[in-house]
Amino acid sequence: MPEALKRRIGPGLLTAYGIGIMVGAGIYVLTGAAAGEAGMWAPVAFLLAALVAVPTALSFSELSARIPEAAGDSSYVEIGLQAHWLAVGVGMINVVAGTVAAAAVLRGGVGYLTSIIDIPFAVAVIGLGIALTGVAIIGVLESLALAAILTVIEVVGLVLVIGAGVAAEPVADWVLPLPTPEWNGVAAATLFAVFAFIGFDDMVNMAEEVRAPARNMPRAILYALGITAILYAMVSLAAVRSVPREVLGASERPLALVWEAGTGTSPVFLSAIAVAAALNGVLAQIVMASRVLFGLGRRSPQFALFYHAHPRFGTPVLASVLIGAVVIASALTLPVAVLAEVTTLALLIVFAIVNAALIGLKRRQPDVGFSVGAWVPWAGIILSLGCFAASVAGRMT
Repeated sequence: MPEALKRRIGPGLLTAYGIGIMVGAGIYVLTGAAAGEAGMWAPVAFLLAALVAVPTALSFSELSARIPEAAGDSSYVEIGLQAHWLAVGVGMINVVAGTVAAAAVLRGGVGYLTSIIDIPFAVAVIGLGIALTGVAIIGVLESLALAAILTVIEVVGLVLVIGAGVAAEPVADWVLPLPTPEWNGVAAATLFAVFAFIGFDDMVNMAEEVRAPARNMPRAILYALGITAILYAMVSLAAVRSVPREVLGASERPLALVWEAGTGTSPVFLSAIAVAAALNGVLAQIVMASRVLFGLGRRSPQFALFYHAHPRFGTPVLASVLIGAVVIASALTLPVAVLAEVTTLALLIVFAIVNAALIGLKRRQPDVGFSVGAWVPWAGIILSLGCFAASVAGRMT
């Protein structure tokens, strides 16, 4: 069997893949949480969060151009820091994080689905999990094409929500010029909003299947980050304009409140869009985690059985089946919400390590093609560890 993935992905599909991961189902919750903390300044918090993510996104961009391999983070650490054990650890954190995230999103998506269709929860979890794993196996082009369609559905839904928020009667707090920023609230909202923009670490795992990765990977990462930041800012602006902040902050369905405020009609369609967002998120994570296992198999004998691509589909079938099965089992049995919080924090440590790998690589090899300033990975380390410390401190208080 061939040990090579097929380069079938162009910049458009890759960008759509990144947007789908970053927006995901999180925008349906984070918008309300940010409004509760920062009030009218919630859009600024999302833009600041995107800026915090920029240095690490730039580091990932250069690394994906230099080392276009499937197990992105792990390969960067292996080559940049020359520490095999650390590279394997980073790879496994990514696999666990992707699997847990997929399970959490699958549970949430099925929750929305069962509110529309009368179907047993377990049947829906198993059926959707098997179907999405099948798509991931059939081909990366097919997987990302479906992900792109689902992303378009998500974005159209968000644009409709933005329109509803603009059409709604402004709340009493909506006065121009806006009041003095509540900086403590803006800082708190910025901190957890950073997690809305960390999907670029999933994107780099597709580099081995991207055409002209040295050119297309950096562009797609930065385009996805920029478009997602604008979407979050505009949606949160529509939300704080149309719904009181205390109501938004206490709601698990803030965008539904925006729709009701602007149209006066039932937001049933948002449940359907939330299902599409969930399917997108699950598919993206199965595709990503299976590529990490494939990449780990290249350098680690204990993972060698995953270093095989199907001769016809050009996908890592065994890795995809394993990840899909674990996602389904986790969605049915594990406290995935708690696990998701822990693995998200672990990713911040991974980001710091990857930034350090770029520093090591730059010291040994000259910059070629897409490159960033020497200060960028240092900024990425400081911001990643700062966000980690602040998140842990926030959970302890």
